[in-house]
Amino acid sequence: MPELPDISAYIHALESRILGQTLDHVRLTSVFVLRTVDPPVTAVEGRAVTGLRRVGKRIAIGVEGDIWLVIHLMIAGRLHWKPAGAKLAGRNALLALDFPNGSLVLTEAGSKRRASLHVVRGEPGLHEMDPGGVEVFAADLDRFRSALTRENRTLKRALTDPRILSGVGNAYSDEILHAARLSPVTLTQKLKIKEWDRLFASTRAVLTDWTERLKAEAGKTFPQKVTAFRPEFAVHGKFGQPCPRCARPVQRIRYADNETNYCPACQTGGKVLADRSLSRLLGSDWPRTLDELEALKRK
Repeated sequence: MPELPDISAYIHALESRILGQTLDHVRLTSVFVLRTVDPPVTAVEGRAVTGLRRVGKRIAIGVEGDIWLVIHLMIAGRLHWKPAGAKLAGRNALLALDFPNGSLVLTEAGSKRRASLHVVRGEPGLHEMDPGGVEVFAADLDRFRSALTRENRTLKRALTDPRILSGVGNAYSDEILHAARLSPVTLTQKLKIKEWDRLFASTRAVLTDWTERLKAEAGKTFPQKVTAFRPEFAVHGKFGQPCPRCARPVQRIRYADNETNYCPACQTGGKVLADRSLSRLLGSDWPRTLDELEALKRK
């Protein structure tokens, strides 16, 4: 799912293309993508774009009359900039916003239709779209810590809960925790003062670094290959590959459709965290350390 740096890059690319432009027409190929009826989607046609903003992991496009189109890409949704009036070819093309200078097209890979478009009025409507998580760049350390300790959650779950922290998901939470040298399963209410300092600084640093990188790329060409798996990442999607800090192999915890990637040597004191499926299979034979894991592989 596109996260804060990816959404920021999309908005940066759109500012030069649609800000001030008239939204001529909205084309929908799927009845499921539009989740609101009032105001009707036709209410935005013929109005100029007046603003762009991020609402959590959503992209909000404002037009004259204080009406907003709020796009949530979910996991497989992506935006594309096409020539004006481009055909919506293929089953993955769900939506087009037509401007005089081009068309913004929403696609979604796979058979599940999770991406969505909401049309809302003004700040109250945008507020309803916001899950309420703290904006890390608008918060100080005390507010950040207060939000994450409201419930005693694991760091991984706290960082990725949109009601707690805005714009962070599976990929960047892995990178943040690696940078902070913290275990993904540490409970928030167990962190020490110095660990909070590292977590807050790392959250800001990782999001700043990747936002600047992706916006620089978006300044050259429209972001077409938004992905949660980037070669420059330290640990996310790097299972079995060497940690860039210590060269020990990156490990993972798999659950449902997601996985958490981490470095045992840098983050968990050498402990290999139990993978739900494999630990159930291996039981007491589950390796507790990297050395035990390597020995198991050699058998």
